Amino acid sequence: MERNSSFNRCLYMINDQRVFIRIILLRVLTGMQHRKDLLPRTFLVIAMALWAGSFIALKLAFEAYDPMVVIFARMAVAGACFLLIAGRLNGNAVKKEDLKYLALLVLCEPCLYFLFETHAVRNTTASQAGMVTAMLPLMVAVAASIVLHENVTRRTLAGFFMAIAGVVLLSATGGSSDNAPNQALGNFLEFIAMVCAVGYSITLKKLTARYSPLFLTALQSFAGTLFYLPFLLLPGTEMPGEFSLVPTLSILYLGIFVTMGAYGLYNYGVSRMPASQASAFVNLIPVFTVFLGWLILGEEFTPVQYGAAALVFAGVFISQERPKDSSVEDEPLRPEIDNDVLAG
Repeated sequence: MERNSSFNRCLYMINDQRVFIRIILLRVLTGMQHRKDLLPRTFLVIAMALWAGSFIALKLAFEAYDPMVVIFARMAVAGACFLLIAGRLNGNAVKKEDLKYLALLVLCEPCLYFLFETHAVRNTTASQAGMVTAMLPLMVAVAASIVLHENVTRRTLAGFFMAIAGVVLLSATGGSSDNAPNQALGNFLEFIAMVCAVGYSITLKKLTARYSPLFLTALQSFAGTLFYLPFLLLPGTEMPGEFSLVPTLSILYLGIFVTMGAYGLYNYGVSRMPASQASAFVNLIPVFTVFLGWLILGEEFTPVQYGAAALVFAGVFISQERPKDSSVEDEPLRPEIDNDVLAG
């Protein structure tokens, strides 16, 4: 009897060790998954901050250079940067059946998108443009549910509406600009730009399964450079007559940190999560724009805008509903002890 009792205790200890090791492994796997989820979300937040800076950079660049010159230059700068790292673009053999999707990608962005957004920024205020931009996540969510068959939950929609409410409040409390001669036209052009952005986001999600985000970003830069080159020859395009430091630095920022950096980070984020969730981060752009406007241009950030910004961040957080992993998080952790052992 004493020998059987000792034997049973040993079996219990062995099973306890198995359970302990299993718990440790599950916790390690869970931590790895959370870190894996955190990286694309961090990249998306950085991308939105860089994109927000593009509104200010465009305003500064337009003070000295023609809009078509600015767009071509930012594309050319990004393309030149990608030529320096051309070796890292290998391993992305283009398939014939993907040519139509790649063409649609670059047509939506940067080709048509920048055309509409450039003229929108010249005609409307940043606050009004922010209200229109807030529609993009819902537009992408609806399109993703139809085209990509992504599941859009009530929680995601609730987060979207909360973020949009924050953006509307943030935009409504912003001051008007003297450089907004036709806000209705500008808002309409910004809406058309968002339609292009929807086509871009959906096509991008399809292509990131077969091509690296860096390759797709480089393709956009090269295609944009070729697309906007003929615009420099149009009679209405005014070529630069003198060098201006701040507008030139703004173009470098647009080419390196926005066209290359922000798009690269966004493409990576979309490749690692549903397009509908990634697009929710777009609601952060007006928040960062107001902050950068206060920091760089001396614009005021009112208490109401602080509350509106918090509402946007809360909405984006709520919309990020993670699918439950039953194998790691939902499965109960209980000892696995044989019935024969218990009976002994």
